Amino acid sequence: MPRPADAYLFGTCLLDLFMPEAGLDAIELLESLGVRVHFPEAQSCCGQPAYTSGHPDEARAVARAQLTLFPEPWPIVVPSGSCGGMMKHHWPTLFAGHPEEARVRDIAGRVVEFSAFLLDHLDWHPVDTGPATRVAVHTSCSARREMNVHTTSWALVDRLANVTRVVHDHESECCGFGGTFSMKHPDIAGAMVADKAAALQDSGAVEFVTADAGCLMNINGKLAKDGTTEFRGKHLATFLKERTGGRS
Repeated sequence: MPRPADAYLFGTCLLDLFMPEAGLDAIELLESLGVRVHFPEAQSCCGQPAYTSGHPDEARAVARAQLTLFPEPWPIVVPSGSCGGMMKHHWPTLFAGHPEEARVRDIAGRVVEFSAFLLDHLDWHPVDTGPATRVAVHTSCSARREMNVHTTSWALVDRLANVTRVVHDHESECCGFGGTFSMKHPDIAGAMVADKAAALQDSGAVEFVTADAGCLMNINGKLAKDGTTEFRGKHLATFLKERTGGRS
């Protein structure tokens, strides 16, 4: 496919509200690779919380507010597998039979998760300027099962010459966040994130990386609650920018 000169960034509400520095790192990294990044300032939420809670009308209203923000035929890069999955796979279902259906299908066809964009659209071969380290990779359930981007995150980390990717126990399992799931079932969610945090720490990795802000907040929150100070996670965009400064 031709290398895109322009792309939209859909920043997601979690990145916007809780870790905007990761969103800025994603933008700076893409721009350093020659992509003009367009960030529609009116963007908000993809509607996933309402949708997965069984409120399609409310989810449609939230999603509808995003539909006019991507008029050019550029890729829409989403630094979250779960939000990307919502836009790519569930928006067409949500708007089936509605006047916006054709526009939604066009948008869904242009949605690409951040790591997949770097790997598949830019074929980025980064120059790793950081010290030798060992990291584990966590992918959200939607990123793994809907978007199949755990493999692209792995591939990007594996292209860093000085980084050893550690495969950890419970790698394919949920961290317990699940959006509103963690609020509706806190005891179950708490047990799940405890297992995930323990597996990551037992892996021998120095830190973990993930391309999903919800998982990152959940796991780092558990580590902080337990008083763990030496082991933390970073968003994949931040990790890649720190390791390379965007250089190929």
